[in-house]
Amino acid sequence: MFIKKTSKSYKGKKYDNFLLVESVATEKGPRHKVICSLGALAPAPREEWLAMARKLESALAGQPSLISEPDRAVDKIVKQVETSYRRRSSVAGTVQNDEEIVEVRVDQVSVQEAREAGAQYVAHQIWNRLGMNSVLAEAGLDENARLLTEIMTINRLVAPSSEHAMPEWVKRTALPDILNADCSKLNDDKLYRNLDELHPKREKIEQQIAERERALFNLEETIFLYDLTSTYFEGECEANPKAKRGYSRDKRGDCKQVVMGLVLDGDGFSKAHEVFDGNRVDTTTVDEMLEALEKRVGKKEGATVIVDRGMAYEKNLKQIKDHGYHYIVGGLQTERFEHLEEFASPQGWEKVERGNGAKKTVVEVKISRSESGESHLLCKSEGRKQKDRAIRDKQDKEMLADLKKLQNRIAKGSLIDPSKINRAIGRLQERYSRVGRYYTIDYRAGDGGGLTWSENQEKRSQIEKLDGGYVIKTDRTDMTADQIWRTYTLLTRVESAFRTMKSPLMERPIFHQLAKRVEAHIFLCVLAFHLLVCIERMFLDEAIHTSWETIRNQLASHQIVTVVLPASNGDVLKIRRPTKPEKIHSDIYRTLRLSESIIEPIKKWISASH
Repeated sequence: MFIKKTSKSYKGKKYDNFLLVESVATEKGPRHKVICSLGALAPAPREEWLAMARKLESALAGQPSLISEPDRAVDKIVKQVETSYRRRSSVAGTVQNDEEIVEVRVDQVSVQEAREAGAQYVAHQIWNRLGMNSVLAEAGLDENARLLTEIMTINRLVAPSSEHAMPEWVKRTALPDILNADCSKLNDDKLYRNLDELHPKREKIEQQIAERERALFNLEETIFLYDLTSTYFEGECEANPKAKRGYSRDKRGDCKQVVMGLVLDGDGFSKAHEVFDGNRVDTTTVDEMLEALEKRVGKKEGATVIVDRGMAYEKNLKQIKDHGYHYIVGGLQTERFEHLEEFASPQGWEKVERGNGAKKTVVEVKISRSESGESHLLCKSEGRKQKDRAIRDKQDKEMLADLKKLQNRIAKGSLIDPSKINRAIGRLQERYSRVGRYYTIDYRAGDGGGLTWSENQEKRSQIEKLDGGYVIKTDRTDMTADQIWRTYTLLTRVESAFRTMKSPLMERPIFHQLAKRVEAHIFLCVLAFHLLVCIERMFLDEAIHTSWETIRNQLASHQIVTVVLPASNGDVLKIRRPTKPEKIHSDIYRTLRLSESIIEPIKKWISASH
């Protein structure tokens, strides 16, 4: 089809008319068939006529109006054609209405454009429940940027992909139906530009989300859990000054990385995140992270900050207290030796339990008060004892094997520089820190010298007595041993959050090369995590223990389809509608307090004459 302009003169005045025309084959060759008159006003600038004609052709074929954002100009013209058709149908006695009874050619019934809809629908509804469009608008994002951000966040939650692959993923899903948006022109360039626009708004957005989640779930911000993880890159990342090699939690020391700090509240909701240089040391991030937290949620005097032993140094504890907070931290491994006699004594222990069945954890605890008023919670468990022994035995064997290799190199003369030999010894003691402390290693140059080592049995015996033991420290004096331990173990929620971001949300590896896009990519994972936590919390409130990954897989079979019903008179009725939800779908929607009606059915009659 195409748009054709005609002109004629009447009484000296020129009149223009615009026609929607299609080319048809006849015995005398191709001829133009007029579909309808568009009137005297140009439907669009001339350079847009072809695009509009294609839209009209698709609309008259019954497709775009079912799955794309309505175009008012196109809809108006389509109605002109349909009105003419309905007049003809009425005369023939086949007028259609909402309560019609249609004779259908059963052998020609088909289903088209089946699109996965369940997980996308849930994500969109939770997005709305959090008021995310208002949050983004307050942060200064326009309507188009808000739409793109929602699409990118839902993609990260449902089926994470790159910006390059995302447009094709959108087309394969019912997301355009659910969002009532035309995604036909979506491309990676628009998505990349949206990352750039999103980047400077992160702090404002995170602040607003925290306020809404606090009100929606009645959250008490009295506990903050802080931890760090690393995320590695593919590529050299020369344009990203934060991309550096450092301690890799992903065991990818061969790749550059960034370090991400994350603060959750006691209920597991994200409060603040920051992206640090890839070689940033944990202890140097505490003060900066607390400042970021206060920008998001305000000053929470008297709250308790929980960190692991990597941030248990006096400097870090002072920083936490200077911000007006209490602390609960995992003590350093060496601090266990201060309580050697108390660990060995059988008196004063009480048992605490968490979980049930195969996931049940039993720990023995007792409190030791220090002279400074700090409480030290001594903890031990049989499971941890076995783990400590297994790790130590493994390190013992590996260290002795490496010592023998080093000894042979020295004996053969392939390594003779004393400074290099001493550095090699130091690296071995650092690598095998659990066992290196009870080995004495000596090197003597010259004839009769070489590398020797001996085991200190007394030190080894002390370490064995501490197997399964660890220390938790706090300045809280109002908590029982049971309360301290249970509160500290909440820190596992941050570890779980990192696993979630790296696995179902696919935060890693990062392929972006620019620093701002890397940080915006991580922020999208944080936004998706907000939706995920809200969903899982609503299930937990119903005493249903499940994960978003399980829910997502269960919803994959709920789809939106186009049912094609050929009528006996040659016309075709197309209905765009969701499939009937199965029981598992209904159960999920009921738990989340969502309607089972993903979209209202859309009907479209296609005339046999088109």
